[in-house]
Order: sequence, then structure tokens, then C-alpha cells
Amino acid sequence: MAGNSNNMRGAFLMMAAMIAFTVNDAFVKALAGQVGLFQVVFVRGIATCILLTIFAWFSGAFSRRVSLKDWIIIGLRAASEVAAAVMFITALFHMPFASVSAILQALPLAVTLAGALFLGEKVGWRRMLAIVVGFSGVLLIVRPGTSSFDAYSIYPVLVVVVVTFRDLSARRLSGNVPSMTVALATAVIVTAFAGIASLREPWVTLDSHSYSLLGLAAVFVVGGYLFSVMTMRTGEISFVAPFRYTSLLVAMALGFFIFDEWPDTLTLIGSGIVVATGAFTLYREHNASRRKGPVPLRAR
Repeated sequence: MAGNSNNMRGAFLMMAAMIAFTVNDAFVKALAGQVGLFQVVFVRGIATCILLTIFAWFSGAFSRRVSLKDWIIIGLRAASEVAAAVMFITALFHMPFASVSAILQALPLAVTLAGALFLGEKVGWRRMLAIVVGFSGVLLIVRPGTSSFDAYSIYPVLVVVVVTFRDLSARRLSGNVPSMTVALATAVIVTAFAGIASLREPWVTLDSHSYSLLGLAAVFVVGGYLFSVMTMRTGEISFVAPFRYTSLLVAMALGFFIFDEWPDTLTLIGSGIVVATGAFTLYREHNASRRKGPVPLRAR
């Protein structure tokens, strides 16, 4: 009974994390054409750092000692987060909301493939076939070489590559490093980079509406961080992980009602393929890892 309760709690936490991250993305997209990319990242980052610092203080994260090796890994992870943030927001500013989200759903497939190629993790033929089929779904969304191809669709594909590196580097962190410390350090580095880069673009005087959107974006992205950390510690991965695809449903709904966007048929088919193969891969990965103990859950 306790296991079922934890699974349901984990599922709700996963959905809350994905909803929070996706709503944050919507607030950022709403600023497209009004505020520069780096200014958006910098202003949102300041609010995010303040909120994360408060949570880290009360959670006791500052009292935990972090080794030099872990700081190096955190730095590499943050560098990949900088690249991912820039490319992701560029895609958000120029592409339909749901299309960007759909391509990012290939992340579990990419992480599983990279684990097999670079970390020597065993991947059976079923998971490998699912990965191949899943990436074919991405090709349906991107459609390279056709008249429907959008050059900006390369950006979310590159985000998948960069975030895969981020997730693999995170596996090298010591178990005693608080997740809040990693999140805060990443937010500080991303914000600092955006602040420096923003000096090269015209700054826009923000009105109360823009500040409200950025403030709400910061609140939701912090909520996403916190819910995702809680998700990692609750429920079984085979039950909880498929609920990460809540983000695609939310992105489609927000795209339709707020941005007047709706994916075409091929994008919907490709999205369905990516989601189905991703869920299958996560399920098979969990089954293959049962004898090795708990597996960290990749929330985003």
C-alpha cells in the first residue's frame, strides 16, 4: 500500500514539475520580440538565484562540504546549461511552442544511447530499436531537406545533445552533493554569463508587464527545480517517469490557447512516436537496472 501511495505522489510531483517548467517557457516565449534573449535570461536568472538561495539556506545546503572534483563537474554541467538555455530560448522565440517541446521529448532516448556509447551501459536490442524509431519521430518533426524545414528546429535538437552531456556529467557527482547546491550554482553561472552577454545587445526598458512575466517565469522555474528534486526521491521510476510527457500536452494546450499555434499532422505523428518510444525506453531501463539498485530519475 505504501508503495502505491509513493508512486501516486511521485506521479503528481512529476506532473507538477513538468507543468511548472512548461508554464515558465510560455512566459518567456510571450516576451519574444519585446526583450533581448540575454536580457530575458539575466533578469529571470536574478530572481531565480534569489529564490534558490532562500531555499538552499533553509534546506541546509550551504552547510554541506563539496569537493573540488564535484565543483569541476558542477562547472561543466553549468556550462552545458548555459548553451542549452541560449539555444532553447532562441528556438522558443522563433518556433511553435509545441514543436520545441516535442523535440525535447527525445531526451530520454538520447541519454540512454549516450550511456551505452560512452559509459558502457548495456542496452538490449529492444531499447536500441526504440531509440532508432524514436529518432525517426524527431525527423518527422524537423523534416530536414524538405520545404517545411525550419532552420531554427536545429536548436532544440542541439539542446537535446547538450542536455544529454549535462545529465551524463551529473552521474559523476558524489551522492552527498545536495541537489539544491547544484541547482543554485547552475543558476548563478547561467545568470552571470547572460549578464555579460547582454551588454552586447540593446537593453529594453522593462515595463510592469514584462517584469511580471519574468517574475512569474522565475517562480515557475524554481517550482520546477524543487518538484523535480522531490520526484527523484519518490516512487518507482517505471511508474513515475512516463508522466514527464505531461509537458508536451501542456505545451500543446498553451500553444493553442495563448499563441494560436497547433502542430500539423506530421508533427503530431512524430510527437506520438517520440513519446511512445521514450516511455518504453524508460520502462525497459528500469527493468534492466532493478538488480543494480535505485536509478536516478531524469526529470528534465
